[in-house]
Amino acid sequence: MKKEPRIYGSKWDKARLVFLRDHPLCVMCQEQERVVLATVVDHIRPHRLKEALRSKDPASIALAQKLFWDRKNWQGLCKPHHDSTKQCMEKSGRIVGCNADGIPLDPGSHWHKGEGRVKT
Repeated sequence: MKKEPRIYGSKWDKARLVFLRDHPLCVMCQEQERVVLATVVDHIRPHRLKEALRSKDPASIALAQKLFWDRKNWQGLCKPHHDSTKQCMEKSGRIVGCNADGIPLDPGSHWHKGEGRVKT
């Protein structure tokens, strides 16, 4: 049985703690004007490091490692947003959720094209 590549270790644990100390709030909750502590460091653009390591392609591995460690590619999220909303976004390619006024966050939503509003 092949062993899964390990990508999260003590170096990541330390970097994660520093990032959460400096960015303590969930960015998705903030967009909804809610104040919730972030507990997960999310990669904005998926790094796909495990897949790259399995492929053994040096270029894919280098790109994945760059994305993995690039702090500009990190955001703090609460666990519910990371485990549901963010996963849904990655699979669908859409931004899930609404702002405090109930307007969808996804710029591609029909609401931003005038199709979702009730005409009076």
